[in-house]
Amino acid sequence: MWILAIVITLGAAYYQRKTGPTNPREISLPVNDTVVKLRLVRSLGLDERPEVRLAITDTSVRARLYYRRYRTGEPYSYSEFKYREYPINSILINKVFGITEEKGLYASVPQQPPAGKIEYYIELSDSKGSRSILRETPLVIRFKGTVPSYILIPHILCMFIAMMLANIAGLMAIAGIPSFRKYSALTLATLIAGGMILGPLVQKYAFGAFWTGVPFGWDLTDNKTLIALIFWILAVIMNKKKNTGLYTVIAAAVTLIVFSIPHSLFGSELDFSSGEVTQGVILFFSVKISGNS
Repeated sequence: MWILAIVITLGAAYYQRKTGPTNPREISLPVNDTVVKLRLVRSLGLDERPEVRLAITDTSVRARLYYRRYRTGEPYSYSEFKYREYPINSILINKVFGITEEKGLYASVPQQPPAGKIEYYIELSDSKGSRSILRETPLVIRFKGTVPSYILIPHILCMFIAMMLANIAGLMAIAGIPSFRKYSALTLATLIAGGMILGPLVQKYAFGAFWTGVPFGWDLTDNKTLIALIFWILAVIMNKKKNTGLYTVIAAAVTLIVFSIPHSLFGSELDFSSGEVTQGVILFFSVKISGNS
């Protein structure tokens, strides 16, 4: 059961990471008769270099980055990609993977306030000619404040452990193993620590607010944590009253569903016209309504 719980947890985490709107977009591109795999950035911390990287070391390639602030309708500005080499100062990467520097074509973008976004596409020229990349569907970079590692790492670990404990509690409840009560309580405790204590601290450092879910906003990440918390509170209470694991099974299923929703979907977003940070779900519906009218 533990093996199955770990497999389910890793599968959900992998799916969430691959589908999240702020994780790098991976594309393969033919460049001078060689297929190059690119990881195009969609999230930048204010402590990171405000650059877009193309993992292309062929200096005969020419590229230009076109960008503008998201949802503004402004004309695109551009910056040229230039070949650069940056040292990597990490004992793990240096010693274990043998990588000491990062090479490629880099183009600068204007740094934005936390929750500010820019959209971009690329024009590239090689021996085969010039072409546009993602011009019809530009990528979006969201900027965020710096979150201290002593807060971010425990938050990630607690949420991962809470997901794993939820899965083992659900499996034990299905099998009728009494320990599901203990693991239900542990799930609730870990979820509170990771999602309701450390989570708001991460949100505050990144986007300036402790909580942007109900009743203060519609941030999907905060709200899905709240939904999972409510179901686990109910499960723990009902486990003391009834000799059944039904509530734990339901809570585990709900947790698996909500935590499979891509992280940061409909997250905090800076409205450049008003200067206010709002949630993407509100903007999504307002855009839909405006478009229909």
